[in-house]
Amino acid sequence: MSNKDLDYDIIIVGGGLVGAGLACALAGLKSNGLKLRIAIIEAIPFRDAAQPSYDDRNIALSQASYRIFNTLGLWPDIIKAATPIESIYISNRGHFGAARLHAKDHNVNALGFVAQTRAIGEAFKQRLQTLDNITLICPATIIDLHITDERANVTIEQGENSKTLSCSLVIGADGAKSKTRELLGITTHTYDHGQTAIVANVTPEKPHNNAAYERFTDSGPLAFLPMSKQRCALVYTVWHNEVEEILNLNDDDFLKRLSERFGDRLGTLTKAGKRGSYPLALNKADKTLAKRAILIGNAAHSLHPVAGQGFNLGVRDIAVLAEAVHDALNENLDIGNEKCLKAYQQWRQTDQQRIISFTEGLVSVFSNPLSSVKLLRNISLVGVDLLPPIKKMLARQTMGIAGKQPRLARGIPLN
Repeated sequence: MSNKDLDYDIIIVGGGLVGAGLACALAGLKSNGLKLRIAIIEAIPFRDAAQPSYDDRNIALSQASYRIFNTLGLWPDIIKAATPIESIYISNRGHFGAARLHAKDHNVNALGFVAQTRAIGEAFKQRLQTLDNITLICPATIIDLHITDERANVTIEQGENSKTLSCSLVIGADGAKSKTRELLGITTHTYDHGQTAIVANVTPEKPHNNAAYERFTDSGPLAFLPMSKQRCALVYTVWHNEVEEILNLNDDDFLKRLSERFGDRLGTLTKAGKRGSYPLALNKADKTLAKRAILIGNAAHSLHPVAGQGFNLGVRDIAVLAEAVHDALNENLDIGNEKCLKAYQQWRQTDQQRIISFTEGLVSVFSNPLSSVKLLRNISLVGVDLLPPIKKMLARQTMGIAGKQPRLARGIPLN
């Protein structure tokens, strides 16, 4: 193997949705007239697409994420398995007050979309297979990272063999338990909410009419997101000590319990798919930037699922980082230099902190049992519904279009 085969411009550690999406965004960028050489290190083998099933996992995509994927030319493949969110209803179980957001009031066709993660991953996979400047090294794991002033050296393990790759910039997109972050010596701040999300797909009696519901309960938010074939993607937040009991309920008892929490706005719940669960916590890296290295997506920040902001925050990481690399190349700068990375970091810090404050604030306020707080949040929901400026601000936050927008989110290609 020649040195050229081990030498790249960028190495992305993690080939999940954020890592693969970033590779798609970077693929067309050029240095001195040549496309960047990019490697993706992924620990889990890529699987061929299988037949969709009732239990396929889904994810909420914001309006900004739609715009980014559309600019990258990925949207035609994603939309085949996506359902538009035309309205959002926010309520507080057992109390007055509700807020309603409608796409038509904000001059968009949809506030967001609910898409199969399988379809998003397949769209990325199909694109990457057409790109001759992207090398997928899979399955492989990162075991060491050594960074000098000139290069980042990434040692990986494949089966019983190991080798060291070199690059100008290494990007950690390897999730909440990031090995890249660990090797960089970056610590995290973690806050356990004491809650677990139970996820499943359910079918209600009445049509959802492309509406999403976010209902706050005494154990946390309960979300119903519209899907194809009149199904809904469920995110049901419960306290840790309730999880085992709820997962062990038969389907009839589970749907009955769910209906008691959600109400009858969609009629009787008639079918439930396979249930899964994951504990909820705020995980935030104490920093996202190191010499010739950057963390994005869940490697940098993983959030409570309230308001569906987590993955969308990672998509905006993709768009801004791709733009920062593009601008550095246009200025003939080393893409791993401090100026390039700090430009990315400064831009993203504002959005990341705003979204973290937004989601943590919702969880805190709507989980507080004090009567005075209950009254305040009920009044707040009414205020959002009645005051157009506040409703517009909430809608823009939900759609991911608050604050400065990267070019990809404005429909402007980078190449």
